[in-house]
Amino acid sequence: MKRILAITASAVVGSALAVSAVPAGASPSHQRPGISKEPFGALEDGTKVDRYTLTSGRGVRVRIITYGGIVQTLETPDRHGRRANVVLGFPTLKDYVDLNGGPYFGAIIGRYANRIAKGRFTLDGTTYQLALNNGENSLHGGPEGFHTKVWDAQPIKDRDSVGLRLEYTSADGEENYPGTLKTTVTYTLTTDDQLRVNYHATTDKATIVNLTNHSYFNLAGEGTGTIYDHRLTLNASRFTPVDQTLIPTGELAPVKGTPFDFTRPHAIGERIRVNDPQLLIGQGYDHNFVLDQRRAGALTEAARVIEPRSGRVLKISTTEPGMQFYSGNFLDGTFAGTSGRIYRQGDGFALETQHFPDSPNQPDFPSTVLRPGETFDSTTVYGFSAAR
Repeated sequence: MKRILAITASAVVGSALAVSAVPAGASPSHQRPGISKEPFGALEDGTKVDRYTLTSGRGVRVRIITYGGIVQTLETPDRHGRRANVVLGFPTLKDYVDLNGGPYFGAIIGRYANRIAKGRFTLDGTTYQLALNNGENSLHGGPEGFHTKVWDAQPIKDRDSVGLRLEYTSADGEENYPGTLKTTVTYTLTTDDQLRVNYHATTDKATIVNLTNHSYFNLAGEGTGTIYDHRLTLNASRFTPVDQTLIPTGELAPVKGTPFDFTRPHAIGERIRVNDPQLLIGQGYDHNFVLDQRRAGALTEAARVIEPRSGRVLKISTTEPGMQFYSGNFLDGTFAGTSGRIYRQGDGFALETQHFPDSPNQPDFPSTVLRPGETFDSTTVYGFSAAR
């Protein structure tokens, strides 16, 4: 496990980031999009970590650190123009190094997002055994997955957007995955307050790939309480039920008539305490939803979330076939976030665009195999606005 050598003063993010000084009823002034860079500390081996701030020129401001490609803060205005940070995160690099193997706040997840049963899969006749870091299963690429890597960063800027291109090469055998995987993740913030995330990967040997971002959202503002009043719509008429270890059973079950039916808007907390076997297993929602795509690989609206008090709206579109909806069930009050407030159960939700969990062991699920000469290419778009 990496340890911290130093933390710079600029690495400490306190409650000053939570709400910006925009007068009530006023919209943030429209300016050209911008990007800036500052140091965020260093690891024990001397590897420096930077933080980039991207501004849309309208209302959204995003801070991304090169450790884990983590979205540390994301500020967006409410219906009165008041900005607040709406993602959960930590104030210092030390917090991420020590704790990101738990909540994975805002991180790039790979090589394989979500769970693989017993950490084992067979590809082209060879069986690979991964580290077990979630009970008897492997989770989110293992204990030294992409969320623990320092990514090479290159800022991008044009008239209508700013971006950050992050690159990392995962060596053959890293975390016991086969093949040298060259990965590029590009965050782009546009003048219409969309954060676009593009994932691109190639390999020199057959391997498995499933990449996502693990941001937790609270549209009322990070550290303000639970997300149970947020109204969620999911473009998914089926989901993948799980066993006691949260591994899919292989069934693609209809959501109709269950607490998993978000095809029409429902408050997240409306049915979260219903005596449903799947909710009992996950201690809430922690399930993959099968998205109703127009066609495979097409950018399709997958989710819409509205926070009624602030009016903030999050719309997510993706080319991925699935989305893991997680209602923050295991936030347990043992650490505090960027606001200095303690995170407790239900204080944030994640909507992780992805291929399905355990796909390498589920022949009826969409394949996650990547071979030499092929390109993994995936896009997810987070759109931010406010209902009047």
